[in-house]
Amino acid sequence: MEAVYVDQHYNLVVECKQGSRKAHYELYKLYSKAMFNIAMRIVNHEGEAADVLQDAFVDAFARIGDFRQETTFGLWMKQIVVNKSISHLRKRKMELIPIDDTDVEDLPDDDRYDDAEIQYQVQQVKRGIQLLPEGYRVVLSLYLLEGYDHEEIAHILKISENTSRTQFMRAKRKLMEQLKMQGVKYN
Repeated sequence: MEAVYVDQHYNLVVECKQGSRKAHYELYKLYSKAMFNIAMRIVNHEGEAADVLQDAFVDAFARIGDFRQETTFGLWMKQIVVNKSISHLRKRKMELIPIDDTDVEDLPDDDRYDDAEIQYQVQQVKRGIQLLPEGYRVVLSLYLLEGYDHEEIAHILKISENTSRTQFMRAKRKLMEQLKMQGVKYN
């Protein structure tokens, strides 16, 4: 059985395609907060996240005619925000920490990452993520918070899949160190 996407805002998108300013505004009101949070997690600066958000909505509404509604408007908009955020970081000269291709394979099994072990208090984790170096923060946010896999992250950031995995692993380690210094207990 094939999954069917039901976009609860289908009619608003249709109205947008017909040029309705009111529909543009309604979609903006519905999605702006969530999209701002996505941009904020990636660029880690309120003013820059607001700029990314504005650019993303301007771009989305300019290209609304290209949106075929094969998925939800929210998912389509999220892709635009993530891409705009990554482009913004590239303009800022995002630097990923160089690694060997063998870094992940050479680690003992107990040093490999396990997503289930990251279950900390939300505010302290957010604070810890904001303190991570940019490359770490972006990969960690895309993987854990936005749900992208390493193949997708590699494509988005134009890095190897192995680099994505290693950046993620190192980001988790650094985050755990920061949380340990804050006295947060984790399993």
